Amino acid sequence: MKKNVYLYRVLSWLKHRLTARNTGGHGVHSPYLFEWVRMVMSDKNAYYAWQAIEDLRSELLHDTREVEFVDFGSGGRNGKEAKKRQGYKTKKQVCDIANGSLAKKKYAQLLARLVGWLGENGERNGERGGLTVVELGTSLGITTAYMAAMDSRNRIVSYEGCPAVAEIAMANWDKLGLENVECRVGELTIDSLQGAVDSLQKIDVAFIDANHTYEATLTYFNALASRVHGKSVIVLDDIHYNEEMERAWKAICADERVTSTIDLYQMGMVFFDPHYWHRNYKMNI
Repeated sequence: MKKNVYLYRVLSWLKHRLTARNTGGHGVHSPYLFEWVRMVMSDKNAYYAWQAIEDLRSELLHDTREVEFVDFGSGGRNGKEAKKRQGYKTKKQVCDIANGSLAKKKYAQLLARLVGWLGENGERNGERGGLTVVELGTSLGITTAYMAAMDSRNRIVSYEGCPAVAEIAMANWDKLGLENVECRVGELTIDSLQGAVDSLQKIDVAFIDANHTYEATLTYFNALASRVHGKSVIVLDDIHYNEEMERAWKAICADERVTSTIDLYQMGMVFFDPHYWHRNYKMNI
């Protein structure tokens, strides 16, 4: 990682810590979003399937198998430099991939609670059949597993560029007995993503953890936003990863389709519910 990128992340983290609020929902003006903060972000209860997923995470962190890693992300680079790295191949140990790409436990569980909460709300409103969840950036499948485990009726469509990594992810889902995940392997282009999005009736939850550049992030967001509804939530990972990601996050916060956002530093939550007051929150988790 370049020195200036590291310094940028340190400064952005300090800025967030100084300006973010941790109110347990107090100060959140919309009653609907207040419920989300209380029931999802502040909930500390564990789900019965989570321990098996964490046991699998531990195995991956000690897995010394070497695979051919194809990099379709930015690798911390910006703009033209990131594009030059597209499709770069190298040998990597599984443990190194796990250390560098797996979402931390608290954030993976936050996504799981989000999926569970939206599913429960749908049930209360008479909706049946589970949620449609789209994930951009499968990695080794740990975050995918968390979202899939919340309800077997949920449909998870996950995209991974590297075939070797996708193969390990699918094996991990088999170990966990998850049958509601579909992995689409290969470079994520706007044509392939838009075609897949167009085939879906709706998107309830989307998690973006793919190419960390301004152009790619906004392209992903716009494609996914074409299938959202009022109760949908789009989650972006690494919103302060580099200057391009932060610029993309600010553009999304200002998007007229968006009603509220929550900046958790590591992740950004984007809401489209018309009941939410238009405001951009910064919070600690």
